[in-house]
Amino acid sequence: MLSPYRVLDLTDSHAQLGPMILADLGAEVIRIEPRGSDRHSGLYHVYNRGKKLTQCDIDTSEGKAQLLELVKSADFLFEDAGPGAMAARGLGYADLIQANPTLVYVAVSPFGQDGPYANHANTDLTLAAMGGMAALNGEGDRPPVRVTVPQCWHHGAAESAAAALVAHHRRLQTGEPQFVDVSVQAAVTWTAIQAMTSYGVQGKNMERAGTLLQLGVLTMPLVYPARDGEVVFAAFGGAVASIINWMIADGTVPGSWIDDDNWAQYDIMVLTGAPVKHPMEELLAKAAEFFAKYPKQELFNRGLRDGVTIAPVATLEDVLGFDHLEARNYWYDYELPGGRKVRIPGVFARPGRTPLHAPGPAPMDADPAPAARPALGPLPGAKPGRLPFEGLKVADFSWIGVGPISAKYFADHGATVVRVETTNPPDRLRNAGPFKDGVAGVNRSQFFGMANSSKKGVVLDLKSAAGKKVAKQLLAWCDVAFESFTPGTMADLGLGYEVAKALNPEIIMVSTCLMGQTGPARSLAGFGYHAAAIAGFYEITGWPDRSPAGPFTAYTDVIAPHFLVATVAAALDHHRRTGEGQYIEQSQMEAALHFLAPELVEYQLSGRDPPARRQRRPHDVPACDFPLCRGGSVDCHRL
Repeated sequence: MLSPYRVLDLTDSHAQLGPMILADLGAEVIRIEPRGSDRHSGLYHVYNRGKKLTQCDIDTSEGKAQLLELVKSADFLFEDAGPGAMAARGLGYADLIQANPTLVYVAVSPFGQDGPYANHANTDLTLAAMGGMAALNGEGDRPPVRVTVPQCWHHGAAESAAAALVAHHRRLQTGEPQFVDVSVQAAVTWTAIQAMTSYGVQGKNMERAGTLLQLGVLTMPLVYPARDGEVVFAAFGGAVASIINWMIADGTVPGSWIDDDNWAQYDIMVLTGAPVKHPMEELLAKAAEFFAKYPKQELFNRGLRDGVTIAPVATLEDVLGFDHLEARNYWYDYELPGGRKVRIPGVFARPGRTPLHAPGPAPMDADPAPAARPALGPLPGAKPGRLPFEGLKVADFSWIGVGPISAKYFADHGATVVRVETTNPPDRLRNAGPFKDGVAGVNRSQFFGMANSSKKGVVLDLKSAAGKKVAKQLLAWCDVAFESFTPGTMADLGLGYEVAKALNPEIIMVSTCLMGQTGPARSLAGFGYHAAAIAGFYEITGWPDRSPAGPFTAYTDVIAPHFLVATVAAALDHHRRTGEGQYIEQSQMEAALHFLAPELVEYQLSGRDPPARRQRRPHDVPACDFPLCRGGSVDCHRL
């Protein structure tokens, strides 16, 4: 998709993921390193796969001249040297656009390029604290914690790829160079999603509560002990109805339960305050009793069979042996220096017409000869203006998290996005808090509003002839369509990609779901809580003497959009140059595994798991917060 473009990568180990995403999308990425750099660690290769390498010491006059020559032929440049560091070398944005007046310059830094904290000391731990992530992770009776392995720079680096391509479309609109300022702290703040503005919406903050699901007027556990570990289960809709049948057959509850409540609507009844015979606390206590009798994999497999989402809390060993990933040919086999082969995370999205670039080991001393520069010009039908995607038309059939958040990127940057909803059932986020003034209601949810601001809206019954007629008109009208239903649902409605393509041959259609459109676990219909458990994030968040205590909220919902937005923006540029549309599918779990790539490689090389729910590293002070005498806490970092 990005094959005409050249990217210069001057990042260190913190932000290498951003340029890697563009490399996977087909761009020529030249990694610029000083002579003598260590290229032997597994971590180095995880995020530098598929890049070319050239040696250039930019602190010498010769190296500076070499970089300036490369900049003339480049389309993007990424750096994470820190505020003002490149400018002090005479190689900052103002300097480089003299050599290339259409350059997209991406600067990734802990707290942004300006402001009182621009040069503040930082670690992953302090960034988690100052970005709000740590305050929401952990349990209320203990200090805040973080995800045990580094995550913060991954959020900033992945966001830098999406931001670079947004800026690229702005460049296409205006012909002007672009400076992109990516703050890791700001990217981390988005991991709080519904908690970001909870105080202003409901009059109180959301507080850390381990893996309790906080829905404004209802709080329920997500993690339950199994015979050999833990599982994640959310007591919603059809899942409740099915598990009641299981518990009756097992003898956990009497047969009379089946007619005691409307189990298919049970969660909605509880959320709206309707009377129920069995309170939520009683139901969940019985569910916990049931889960404890069985191994986690048996519960997962039974759930797949019966359409109930029960996700195992996976270790890295579980992830590497997951049969669903095998069936989807997810892993890349990568040869490290010395001949050792490891599996590394594979594609983060699957475009049908332009598959992602399969990475190989980075070649030494890449030929820096200039590539042919692509012609610049706006998207067909674009209206040059203030925002990058003005004139772009998007039909958003998705719901819950990843799809709506991804479509919101385009809405916020000028696209006309039409959000398609149905009332049966409404988007589940409408029933999740925080609610305005703490009062529940489908039009009072900040969670829903946060994911759908800047959009227009229409309500359709997609099962009716009239609703399908309007939906087809939208598919014929739009440039991009998003959907996030269980695989096969859009096709069953007569609105799948083949129908969309017949109506609109140039359409870019996107399907995003937990596990992807194929494979034995494709039918898993759940939330980012479930994908985070299966991907391994729950196993490494919390305390060693307790069950998992995070990550807060549906964690993969705040990872997958970085990758999906970059992919769709690249597909739009491919369409601009070729007129070709395509179908893109994304497994949110597969995208999220890129945030555990170093740990997956380390496990294969050494057999060592990350410290499971252990808030300490060698030579570190405890990776948690120290209480202050006046309330609150202060973060500690490596000595």
